[in-house]
Amino acid sequence: MALEAKPTFSKWRERLWPIHAFELKKIIPLLFMKFFISFTYGILTAMKDGFVVTSRGGGAEVIPVLKGWIVLPIALGATLLYSKLTNSFRRTTLFYSIILIFISFVALYGFVLYPNLDALSPHQSADWLLGIVGKENSHWIAIYRNWMQTLFFVTAELWGGIVIFLLFWGFVNHISKFNDAKRYYNLFIAGGDLAQIFTGPLVCYYTRKFIGADFPFALKHLTCYVVVFGLIIMTLYWFLNRYILTDRRFFNPEEHNISLEGEKTKLSLRESLKLIVKSKYLRYIAMMVVAYGLTMNLVEVTWKANLKLAYPDTGAYQAFMASISSSVGICSLCITTMLSGVIIRSLGWHFCAQVPPIIVGTGAVVFLTVYLNQSWLAPIITPLGMTPLMLIVMLGAFHNISSKVSKYAFFDATKEMAYIPLDQESKIKGKAAIDVIGGRLGKSGAAWIQVALIQIAGTGSVLSITNFLLPLIACTALFWILSVRSLNKEFAAKRTTEVPVN
Repeated sequence: MALEAKPTFSKWRERLWPIHAFELKKIIPLLFMKFFISFTYGILTAMKDGFVVTSRGGGAEVIPVLKGWIVLPIALGATLLYSKLTNSFRRTTLFYSIILIFISFVALYGFVLYPNLDALSPHQSADWLLGIVGKENSHWIAIYRNWMQTLFFVTAELWGGIVIFLLFWGFVNHISKFNDAKRYYNLFIAGGDLAQIFTGPLVCYYTRKFIGADFPFALKHLTCYVVVFGLIIMTLYWFLNRYILTDRRFFNPEEHNISLEGEKTKLSLRESLKLIVKSKYLRYIAMMVVAYGLTMNLVEVTWKANLKLAYPDTGAYQAFMASISSSVGICSLCITTMLSGVIIRSLGWHFCAQVPPIIVGTGAVVFLTVYLNQSWLAPIITPLGMTPLMLIVMLGAFHNISSKVSKYAFFDATKEMAYIPLDQESKIKGKAAIDVIGGRLGKSGAAWIQVALIQIAGTGSVLSITNFLLPLIACTALFWILSVRSLNKEFAAKRTTEVPVN
């Protein structure tokens, strides 16, 4: 069957909606999938930090311990299990099963665990342990004391790594070609940005309306949203596989050299990691992913420690984080729809892939420099009605928003495009190892550094180690830029049949 002629897009059509009419049946369901996946992630993310930071005995110091010593081992185990299961089950079976596991736990937490928080939390034994190890190590005891909040934190973190990157982007890469990706990948990112815009008002509404003793009631409502969205995601995935991708205009098994269901891959996780070590191409992608996680998390914990000082109540903390999520969504949506797609097509992959390290690294250095020099700022900003604490909170929020916008608008799109020229084994197993383990190594690497420095300082506070973070962040950002440049050379070589990248 011959494909219909592809008309030339007008200037604004190319900028905002470079999609052919016959592609709508494929693109619209994928857009809604990304919207609901990101909406769910936004709800979980807005709540997860508040639960652990404002809980009894908690604080921002708990986050590095969680990411470095709890989330990473679980992420490694999840990736190992995923790799094993891909040898025995098809892509569709894994997709449905993983989504069901996630939404089932969230429902259990919202309706059973959190309403019985005090009865199920081991406060007496935690207080006994705290007396032995000392208050300077209270962030370790907080993990045990607040084990339910810890499980929720882990679930939210894994949703980002497994559902967004492995399931959604793995599925999209599975059915896409590079030239098509340049047109519509930024639209999927825009769908996620739109979801974040709605996340903020939704979470703020419930956390502020039912703040304090009524917060469990708010959590139940938010839990229902997560469960319903999960069911919608599975329905859209089923619809795409059942009715849309059977059309060869949207998915040609001969061109992709794979089946619609997805072939069972043969590489084990150990072999996948060996593949990354041996492949310069995959190694450079992994370096980018690790560098982003390391840079962001070295800054974020310092910001959240100040944020707790400004908003000590759980509901108020979560409401502020929800407003940040909405701000990220609005800014990223505007840039993604109006600029990033056009910039990727006009200035090329290489230019766009260098934008995130420049923005993240520069913003981090500015934020930490200002934090370390609060004393001379106070006489300047106090007459303006702002305290140094609120200035630090707002500046950290600006860095967080700008960094995430650069990630969603440029980093995610360019990283996912880089997987497309690879063979099927590298796309599935290499991507799984990079996105889940690599992403976690970046976050966990930052966590290990922070925990080690806190132990050396002996203060038990993340705020006491800020002066050591500046050189680490500057070096990591530079290393990130060099990795992008090296990957660009490999990327151009693999795409000998495509238009060369700029």
